[in-house]
Amino acid sequence: MEKIKETLDYINLKTNNLNLDVAIILGSGLGCFCDDLEGIRIKYSDIPHFGSSDVKGHKGELLFCEIEGKTCVIMQGRFHFYEGNSLQTATYPIKIFKKLGVKTLFITNAAGATHKELNIGDIMLITDHINFMGTNPLIGKNDDTLGERFPDMSNCYTKELQKLALDCAGELNIDLKEGIYLATTGPSYETKAEVKAFRLLGADVVGMSSVPEAIVSNYLKMNTVGFSTITNHATGVSDKTLSHQEVIDTGKTTSKKLSKLIKMMISKI
Repeated sequence: MEKIKETLDYINLKTNNLNLDVAIILGSGLGCFCDDLEGIRIKYSDIPHFGSSDVKGHKGELLFCEIEGKTCVIMQGRFHFYEGNSLQTATYPIKIFKKLGVKTLFITNAAGATHKELNIGDIMLITDHINFMGTNPLIGKNDDTLGERFPDMSNCYTKELQKLALDCAGELNIDLKEGIYLATTGPSYETKAEVKAFRLLGADVVGMSSVPEAIVSNYLKMNTVGFSTITNHATGVSDKTLSHQEVIDTGKTTSKKLSKLIKMMISKI
Protein backbone atom coordinates (compact mmCIF):
# COMPACT_ATOMS: atom_id res chain seq x y z
CA MET A 1 0.00 0.00 0.00
CA GLU A 2 3.00 2.30 0.51
CA LYS A 3 3.75 2.11 -3.23
CA ILE A 4 0.19 3.08 -4.08
CA LYS A 5 0.33 6.00 -1.64
CA GLU A 6 3.56 7.31 -3.21
CA THR A 7 2.05 7.05 -6.70
CA LEU A 8 -1.13 8.82 -5.61
CA ASP A 9 0.78 11.57 -3.80
CA TYR A 10 2.76 12.36 -6.96
CA ILE A 11 -0.28 12.38 -9.25
CA ASN A 12 -2.34 14.45 -6.80
CA LEU A 13 0.48 16.99 -6.56
CA LYS A 14 0.61 17.34 -10.35
CA THR A 15 -3.17 17.46 -10.85
CA ASN A 16 -4.15 19.47 -7.78
CA ASN A 17 -6.13 16.53 -6.35
CA LEU A 18 -8.47 16.01 -9.30
CA ASN A 19 -11.36 13.65 -8.56
CA LEU A 20 -11.82 11.50 -11.65
CA ASP A 21 -14.95 10.02 -13.23
CA VAL A 22 -13.67 8.04 -16.22
CA ALA A 23 -10.47 6.26 -17.29
CA ILE A 24 -9.65 5.28 -20.88
CA ILE A 25 -6.90 2.89 -21.96
CA LEU A 26 -5.81 3.44 -25.56
CA GLY A 27 -4.48 0.53 -27.60
CA SER A 28 -2.02 0.45 -30.51
CA GLY A 29 -2.61 3.17 -33.08
CA LEU A 30 -5.37 4.86 -31.08
CA GLY A 31 -3.26 7.67 -29.61
CA CYS A 32 -4.84 10.23 -31.94
CA PHE A 33 -7.92 10.05 -29.69
CA CYS A 34 -6.11 12.74 -27.68
CA ASP A 35 -5.20 15.04 -30.58
CA ASP A 36 -7.91 17.64 -29.85
CA LEU A 37 -7.80 17.31 -26.06
CA GLU A 38 -5.92 19.58 -23.69
CA GLY A 39 -5.06 19.03 -20.07
CA ILE A 40 -2.32 17.90 -17.72
CA ARG A 41 0.15 15.41 -19.17
CA ILE A 42 2.41 13.22 -17.03
CA LYS A 43 4.95 10.78 -18.46
CA TYR A 44 4.74 7.27 -17.06
CA SER A 45 8.48 7.30 -16.38
CA ASP A 46 8.03 10.28 -14.01
CA ILE A 47 5.41 8.59 -11.82
CA PRO A 48 6.76 6.58 -8.86
CA HIS A 49 6.21 2.80 -9.26
CA PHE A 50 4.08 3.28 -12.40
CA GLY A 51 6.24 1.55 -15.02
CA SER A 52 6.84 2.39 -18.67
CA SER A 53 5.87 1.19 -22.15
CA ASP A 54 8.32 0.81 -25.02
CA VAL A 55 5.93 -0.45 -27.70
CA LYS A 56 5.72 1.51 -30.95
CA GLY A 57 2.39 3.34 -31.17
CA HIS A 58 2.17 3.86 -27.40
CA LYS A 59 3.06 7.39 -26.27
CA GLY A 60 3.62 6.46 -22.65
CA GLU A 61 1.85 9.22 -20.74
CA LEU A 62 -1.30 10.03 -18.80
CA LEU A 63 -3.56 12.84 -19.95
CA PHE A 64 -5.90 14.37 -17.37
CA CYS A 65 -8.66 16.30 -19.13
CA GLU A 66 -12.37 17.03 -19.36
CA ILE A 67 -14.57 15.22 -21.89
CA GLU A 68 -18.27 16.03 -22.18
CA GLY A 69 -18.34 17.45 -18.65
CA LYS A 70 -16.60 14.45 -17.07
CA THR A 71 -13.11 14.52 -15.55
CA CYS A 72 -11.08 11.83 -17.32
CA VAL A 73 -7.67 10.23 -17.31
CA ILE A 74 -6.44 8.74 -20.58
CA MET A 75 -3.71 6.15 -20.63
CA GLN A 76 -1.81 6.62 -23.91
CA GLY A 77 -0.34 3.16 -24.15
CA ARG A 78 -0.49 0.23 -21.76
CA PHE A 79 1.99 -2.11 -20.09
CA HIS A 80 2.10 -5.52 -21.75
CA PHE A 81 2.93 -8.92 -20.27
CA TYR A 82 5.18 -9.61 -23.28
CA GLU A 83 7.40 -6.65 -22.38
CA GLY A 84 8.52 -8.59 -19.32
CA ASN A 85 6.07 -6.96 -16.92
CA SER A 86 4.26 -9.07 -14.36
CA LEU A 87 0.48 -8.91 -14.69
CA GLN A 88 0.46 -7.15 -11.33
CA THR A 89 2.65 -4.40 -12.84
CA ALA A 90 0.59 -4.33 -16.05
CA THR A 91 -2.62 -3.73 -14.09
CA TYR A 92 -1.19 -1.41 -11.41
CA PRO A 93 -2.66 1.69 -13.15
CA ILE A 94 -6.19 0.29 -12.73
CA LYS A 95 -5.76 0.24 -8.95
CA ILE A 96 -4.47 3.81 -9.07
CA PHE A 97 -7.45 4.94 -11.17
CA LYS A 98 -9.84 3.37 -8.66
CA LYS A 99 -8.16 5.25 -5.81
CA LEU A 100 -8.49 8.50 -7.82
CA GLY A 101 -12.26 8.07 -7.95
CA VAL A 102 -12.75 6.45 -11.36
CA LYS A 103 -16.06 4.62 -11.63
CA THR A 104 -16.06 3.76 -15.35
CA LEU A 105 -13.22 2.21 -17.36
CA PHE A 106 -13.02 2.15 -21.18
CA ILE A 107 -10.59 -0.47 -22.51
CA THR A 108 -9.54 -0.37 -26.17
CA ASN A 109 -7.19 -2.56 -28.16
CA ALA A 110 -6.14 -3.57 -31.65
CA ALA A 111 -6.98 -7.17 -32.50
CA GLY A 112 -6.93 -9.74 -35.27
CA ALA A 113 -10.18 -11.34 -36.45
CA THR A 114 -10.49 -15.13 -36.39
CA HIS A 115 -13.09 -15.12 -39.19
CA LYS A 116 -14.11 -13.03 -42.18
CA GLU A 117 -17.44 -11.87 -40.77
CA LEU A 118 -15.31 -9.18 -39.16
CA ASN A 119 -13.61 -6.83 -41.61
CA ILE A 120 -10.45 -4.77 -41.24
CA GLY A 121 -11.49 -1.38 -39.88
CA ASP A 122 -14.51 -2.72 -37.95
CA ILE A 123 -15.03 -1.89 -34.28
CA MET A 124 -16.11 -4.76 -32.04
CA LEU A 125 -17.81 -4.36 -28.67
CA ILE A 126 -16.31 -6.94 -26.30
CA THR A 127 -19.15 -8.94 -24.74
CA ASP A 128 -16.89 -11.46 -22.97
CA HIS A 129 -13.34 -12.75 -23.00
CA ILE A 130 -11.20 -15.89 -22.87
CA ASN A 131 -8.04 -15.66 -20.78
CA PHE A 132 -5.47 -17.76 -22.67
CA MET A 133 -2.47 -16.10 -21.01
CA GLY A 134 -1.88 -18.96 -18.60
CA THR A 135 -1.93 -16.71 -15.53
CA ASN A 136 -4.08 -14.17 -13.70
CA PRO A 137 -3.34 -10.70 -12.31
CA LEU A 138 -5.07 -11.57 -9.02
CA ILE A 139 -2.60 -14.36 -8.13
CA GLY A 140 -0.87 -13.69 -4.82
CA LYS A 141 -1.94 -12.52 -1.39
CA ASN A 142 -5.32 -10.80 -1.59
CA ASP A 143 -5.80 -7.25 -0.33
CA ASP A 144 -9.30 -7.35 1.17
CA THR A 145 -9.46 -3.54 1.13
CA LEU A 146 -9.46 -3.67 -2.70
CA GLY A 147 -11.66 -6.64 -3.53
CA GLU A 148 -12.84 -10.18 -2.83
CA ARG A 149 -10.53 -13.20 -3.08
CA PHE A 150 -12.80 -14.94 -5.61
CA PRO A 151 -14.57 -12.25 -7.69
CA ASP A 152 -17.57 -13.19 -9.80
CA MET A 153 -16.99 -12.64 -13.54
CA SER A 154 -20.54 -12.84 -14.85
CA ASN A 155 -20.77 -9.08 -15.44
CA CYS A 156 -17.11 -8.32 -16.13
CA TYR A 157 -18.12 -6.14 -19.09
CA THR A 158 -20.96 -4.06 -17.69
CA LYS A 159 -24.20 -4.92 -19.51
CA GLU A 160 -25.63 -1.41 -19.11
CA LEU A 161 -22.53 0.05 -20.80
CA GLN A 162 -22.81 -2.48 -23.63
CA LYS A 163 -26.38 -1.34 -24.26
CA LEU A 164 -25.28 2.31 -24.14
CA ALA A 165 -22.49 1.55 -26.65
CA LEU A 166 -24.95 -0.03 -29.09
CA ASP A 167 -27.44 2.83 -28.69
CA CYS A 168 -24.75 5.48 -29.29
CA ALA A 169 -23.36 3.56 -32.26
CA GLY A 170 -26.85 3.57 -33.76
CA GLU A 171 -27.13 7.35 -33.33
CA LEU A 172 -23.73 7.80 -35.01
CA ASN A 173 -24.46 5.31 -37.83
CA ILE A 174 -21.50 3.18 -36.74
CA ASP A 175 -21.80 -0.52 -37.55
CA LEU A 176 -20.68 -1.77 -34.13
CA LYS A 177 -19.99 -5.48 -34.09
CA GLU A 178 -20.16 -7.68 -30.98
CA GLY A 179 -17.96 -10.58 -29.99
CA ILE A 180 -15.53 -12.39 -27.72
CA TYR A 181 -11.89 -11.37 -27.23
CA LEU A 182 -9.20 -13.96 -26.54
CA ALA A 183 -5.90 -12.86 -24.99
CA THR A 184 -2.55 -14.59 -25.51
CA THR A 185 0.78 -13.56 -24.04
CA GLY A 186 2.43 -12.57 -27.35
CA PRO A 187 4.67 -11.12 -28.62
CA SER A 188 4.61 -13.57 -31.54
CA TYR A 189 1.49 -13.59 -33.65
CA GLU A 190 -0.58 -16.75 -33.63
CA THR A 191 -0.06 -19.77 -35.85
CA LYS A 192 -2.68 -20.99 -38.28
CA ALA A 193 -3.45 -23.96 -36.02
CA GLU A 194 -3.79 -21.72 -32.96
CA VAL A 195 -6.22 -19.37 -34.71
CA LYS A 196 -8.32 -22.36 -35.81
CA ALA A 197 -8.37 -23.62 -32.22
CA PHE A 198 -9.29 -20.21 -30.85
CA ARG A 199 -12.18 -19.95 -33.30
CA LEU A 200 -13.44 -23.36 -32.14
CA LEU A 201 -13.30 -22.08 -28.56
CA GLY A 202 -15.61 -19.23 -29.56
CA ALA A 203 -13.16 -16.35 -29.95
CA ASP A 204 -14.01 -13.72 -32.55
CA VAL A 205 -10.77 -11.78 -32.16
CA VAL A 206 -7.36 -12.43 -30.65
CA GLY A 207 -4.94 -9.98 -29.05
CA MET A 208 -2.23 -9.59 -26.42
CA SER A 209 -3.78 -7.32 -23.77
CA SER A 210 -6.99 -6.03 -22.14
CA VAL A 211 -8.06 -9.19 -20.31
CA PRO A 212 -5.82 -8.61 -17.25
CA GLU A 213 -7.09 -5.01 -17.05
CA ALA A 214 -10.71 -6.15 -17.29
CA ILE A 215 -10.19 -8.77 -14.58
CA VAL A 216 -8.74 -6.21 -12.17
CA SER A 217 -11.39 -3.61 -13.03
CA ASN A 218 -14.10 -6.17 -12.27
CA TYR A 219 -12.29 -7.12 -9.04
CA LEU A 220 -12.36 -3.45 -8.01
CA LYS A 221 -16.08 -3.24 -8.92
CA MET A 222 -15.57 -0.62 -11.61
CA ASN A 223 -17.98 -0.37 -14.54
CA THR A 224 -16.11 -1.65 -17.60
CA VAL A 225 -16.62 -1.54 -21.36
CA GLY A 226 -14.20 -2.81 -24.00
CA PHE A 227 -13.69 -2.25 -27.73
CA SER A 228 -11.45 -3.96 -30.27
CA THR A 229 -10.47 -2.31 -33.53
CA ILE A 230 -10.03 -4.98 -36.17
CA THR A 231 -6.62 -4.27 -37.68
CA ASN A 232 -6.00 -7.53 -39.51
CA HIS A 233 -7.28 -11.02 -40.18
CA ALA A 234 -5.37 -13.55 -38.10
CA THR A 235 -3.05 -16.15 -39.59
CA GLY A 236 -4.95 -18.68 -41.70
CA VAL A 237 -7.92 -16.35 -42.17
CA SER A 238 -5.71 -14.33 -44.49
CA ASP A 239 -2.49 -15.33 -46.27
CA LYS A 240 -1.05 -11.86 -45.73
CA THR A 241 2.07 -11.56 -43.57
CA LEU A 242 1.25 -9.78 -40.31
CA SER A 243 3.11 -6.68 -39.11
CA HIS A 244 2.81 -4.31 -36.16
CA GLN A 245 3.00 -1.32 -38.53
CA GLU A 246 -0.22 -2.48 -40.20
CA VAL A 247 -1.84 -2.62 -36.77
CA ILE A 248 -0.80 0.98 -36.05
CA ASP A 249 -1.90 2.29 -39.46
CA THR A 250 -5.34 0.65 -39.31
CA GLY A 251 -5.79 1.78 -35.71
CA LYS A 252 -5.26 5.38 -36.77
CA THR A 253 -7.93 5.22 -39.49
CA THR A 254 -10.45 3.62 -37.13
CA SER A 255 -9.63 5.91 -34.20
CA LYS A 256 -11.91 8.74 -35.36
CA LYS A 257 -15.01 6.52 -35.34
CA LEU A 258 -14.15 5.04 -31.97
CA SER A 259 -13.39 8.49 -30.53
CA LYS A 260 -16.84 9.77 -31.49
CA LEU A 261 -18.46 6.70 -29.95
CA ILE A 262 -16.58 6.90 -26.65
CA LYS A 263 -17.16 10.64 -26.30
CA MET A 264 -20.90 10.26 -26.87
CA MET A 265 -21.02 7.46 -24.31
CA ILE A 266 -19.19 9.62 -21.76
CA SER A 267 -21.72 12.41 -22.31
CA LYS A 268 -24.54 9.99 -21.40
CA ILE A 269 -22.98 8.25 -18.40
